[in-house]
Amino acid sequence: MAGKISLEIVTPDGVQLSLDVDEFTAPSVEGEFGVLPGHRPLLAGLRTGIVRYQVGGESHAVAVGPGFVKLQGEEARLLTDSFADQASVDPVVARKELKEAEEKLTVLSVASAQDELAKAIKAARWAAVRLELYGDPPPATVVIAHETRLLGHEDYSALAEKPEVAEPDAAHE
Repeated sequence: MAGKISLEIVTPDGVQLSLDVDEFTAPSVEGEFGVLPGHRPLLAGLRTGIVRYQVGGESHAVAVGPGFVKLQGEEARLLTDSFADQASVDPVVARKELKEAEEKLTVLSVASAQDELAKAIKAARWAAVRLELYGDPPPATVVIAHETRLLGHEDYSALAEKPEVAEPDAAHE
């Protein structure tokens, strides 16, 4: 369709959204970016956040988790592990999940297993973004990036798989 972008959002459960849009914005690990018809090809890391799109002058929004976005020609495909539209958000459940994740974060420390820390951060971000989509965003919270070593990194599962780095042997220096 001329002057449109074919937007598709896919999760492990299948295609969650597929339609022609006039434009859209998406949250990348480097910041939010916008796409209009004729955009140059793009491959970017997707972070947890809100995808906003326009169809015939109407604005719409959905929440997505971390993943990737590929834009080629007039086709955009977002591959993500999570998806929610406003109708599917239960604010009571999301608030409860956010509270549990934040409580867990308060007891975890830098010495905690990184996979535990990553799971708690991911859960908190996902709950917060669903509340934002619903229209009842939580107050901002701060996670110290240098303590978690997760600044801009949303592939939390990869952190748990990193091998331990051996300290250099003082005798060989």
